[in-house]
Amino acid sequence: MGKAFIGAWIQAIGTVISAIGNTPSNKIPSSLATDLDIIGNVLQATGNGLAADTEEDLSLNKVGSQIQAAGNSTVLIGLLFPLSSKGKIILNNQGNLLQALGSSAALGDDTEVFAILGNLLQAIGNSMQAIAGGQELRGRNADELNAIGNWIQAIGAILSALAVEEDA
Repeated sequence: MGKAFIGAWIQAIGTVISAIGNTPSNKIPSSLATDLDIIGNVLQATGNGLAADTEEDLSLNKVGSQIQAAGNSTVLIGLLFPLSSKGKIILNNQGNLLQALGSSAALGDDTEVFAILGNLLQAIGNSMQAIAGGQELRGRNADELNAIGNWIQAIGAILSALAVEEDA
């Protein structure tokens, strides 16, 4: 098992944990949901960092992974720092847009179906999360749209991990 394999699965596990934390539920206390989102984004940033570190030469995959890790870090700042509600939403949106940009950048290097679909779904999912954040800034409830975006991102991360597994 190489670093790329481990990084891809750490990122995939992180997206699933974050998606669980972002799924509306009466059974999960909001503090636990936030903790799951924090843990998920830490894992995603770690996985993306490992993926970027496996690329020796400058490539779209390397830059894409670095941008995604920066996006996860931006989301984490919004979750961990004492900011206004609006500030948290703005940082979350910026982080999601960075993640979408990173996934989109990596598409340029993808050659196999799982990798292409994985990065495309991650970009779509993160974009949906950013749209949901925009709705929140306008005072609208977008919890369901945010949750759907999180799960689409998670499916994409799993497909991307499967693509790395095939190459391992």
